[in-house]
Amino acid sequence: YRSSVCSVGVVVVRAGRVTDSLYRLIRPEPNYYMSWNTRVHGLTAADTDSAPTFPEVWQEVVPLIGGLPLVAHNSPFDESCLRAAFKRYELEYPDYRFYCTCRAARRV
Repeated sequence: YRSSVCSVGVVVVRAGRVTDSLYRLIRPEPNYYMSWNTRVHGLTAADTDSAPTFPEVWQEVVPLIGGLPLVAHNSPFDESCLRAAFKRYELEYPDYRFYCTCRAARRV
């Protein structure tokens, strides 16, 4: 499920310098992993059993990202997961600006 986000990582870069970072595990609902998911990221339900839920973790993320653009490799996937998690938890999606490093790399 796209809404079953199991971790989040944030690195804030300003003027070419890392100014802050955060990594948190998230207990997805349901806390179930298909074998191919575990092969991709290495996480299992045992890793996230005691982790906080998406809304709890996202409260930590918001102050870090402020109005900054979100940069990700293959950002359409990450954005779809983020939108699905917001919908699942009935949170208002703030229309984040995404930039895709995968697309940028293909143009080079």
